[in-house]
Amino acid sequence: MVPSLGNLDAYISAVNRLPLLTQPEEVSLARRLQAHGDVQAAGRLVLSHLRLVVSVSRQYKGYGLPQGDLIQEGNIGLMKAVKRFDPEQGVRLVSYALHWIRAEIHEYILKNWRLVKVATTKAQRKLFFNLRSMKQGLKSSAGDADSHRNTLTPDQVDSIARDLKVKPAEVIEMETRLSGADLALDPQTDDGEESYAPIAYLADDSTEPTQALESRHRDWLSSDGIAQALDVLDGRSRRIVEERWLKVNDDSSGGMTLHELAAEYGVSAERIRQIEVAAMKKMRKALAEA
Repeated sequence: MVPSLGNLDAYISAVNRLPLLTQPEEVSLARRLQAHGDVQAAGRLVLSHLRLVVSVSRQYKGYGLPQGDLIQEGNIGLMKAVKRFDPEQGVRLVSYALHWIRAEIHEYILKNWRLVKVATTKAQRKLFFNLRSMKQGLKSSAGDADSHRNTLTPDQVDSIARDLKVKPAEVIEMETRLSGADLALDPQTDDGEESYAPIAYLADDSTEPTQALESRHRDWLSSDGIAQALDVLDGRSRRIVEERWLKVNDDSSGGMTLHELAAEYGVSAERIRQIEVAAMKKMRKALAEA
């Protein structure tokens, strides 16, 4: 186990003082582990390579994750390597363990660097762990004039894609993922900014029961409800309501005015308004009963 971050320096100093194994010692211990499951032999193999994990973990400090956690994950990879190491292959454990140490650290970074996993396929993983350093190299070679740029030029995208043997579209997609940031859907703030949070415009209200009922009610009112309410009116009242509220001419000017209807029926504009008010009351009552 790796100590807390406060004791990390002491841990690194301690593992650097652990003795290294010679190749004959390493082979002998690995054979004992392979043949007899010797736990003490496995422990000596692990302890002698802890400094390797520390060294590898330093290569990933730029991802903003605690080095103690990186070392812990690397140690898990080291133990897996020791368990699977075959001394008869003629390869030193240090070379074999590097793959397992990096694999565990990579997996930890991918799971914890962002809330949303940014790389799942083999090509995406390759891009994730190489794109940042390759971008820095391209910026350095481009000179000060382009050093302020954060995005890649089409030529740079093609160059990276060729070097990593991936498609240019995959390079662009990964750069977009790396340049983004996590954003809470529903931030817990008291400054009145909830309306600007993603939850405010990503939420789908169409399936919310109350919203669904209200929507169905509005649809009924605008079709069958209005027709049913108009049926309770006499001919004159119905025509006044239709002309005043429901009719739209080709020029979008609406129906007739109070004065136009008054002239047609030979009454005052005020009388037309009174008929309209009475008709609207009847319609509201009919809709309420329905």
